[in-house]
Amino acid sequence: MHGMNAMKTTLLTTTALLLLGAPLLGGGDPPKGFDALFNGKDLTGWKSTGNLKVWGAENGAIFCDKGGGGWLMTEKQYGDYELRLEYKMPKGGNSGVGIRSPLQGDPAYQGMEIQLIDDEGWPGKLANWQNTGAIYNVVPPKKINNRPVGEWNKMTVIAKGRQITIINNGETLVDANLADYEKEHAKKHPGILRKDGHIGFQSYNKRVEFRNIVLKAL
Repeated sequence: MHGMNAMKTTLLTTTALLLLGAPLLGGGDPPKGFDALFNGKDLTGWKSTGNLKVWGAENGAIFCDKGGGGWLMTEKQYGDYELRLEYKMPKGGNSGVGIRSPLQGDPAYQGMEIQLIDDEGWPGKLANWQNTGAIYNVVPPKKINNRPVGEWNKMTVIAKGRQITIINNGETLVDANLADYEKEHAKKHPGILRKDGHIGFQSYNKRVEFRNIVLKAL
């Protein structure tokens, strides 16, 4: 009888795990209320605006090998949400997270690009609006809070109405009301007026990786 109970417990546990979905690499299942945007295996649910061969999935991460891949964008569109992800940069690397972007045009202008760059190792002087965590060319980050090149960084992007909050490795870098930037930037960056759009990653120069990509609608 004890053996039958143990078997039932095992079956129930297995069923529960299957219902919860595939675990996230290094983070277990998605946090309560969050959905995984990446299945950890392939690019289902994503499309490229450039050369798709530049993009791939391995070891539980989306990777971009080099430039030429344009942006890898979600097939779905999202408006207000909390987005969490991890990213890993190489020395001299440059990339970005696109939010509220259309599929046509440059997400840095037609949507918004959250800048990702090797601030410390970039060969050249960066303007503050080019530093990691900036809303590119619109809102600079309050500080630089990168982990060493080759280590995973944790980023949270909260888009709620006109308010955009960007947290990198536990530090709030941007907490901005887009209405405060419309007069100066909306003509060049009409994307700051958008209410929704696609989420994506930028192919720029070197290999960049992304994992544990989860979203909670707000």
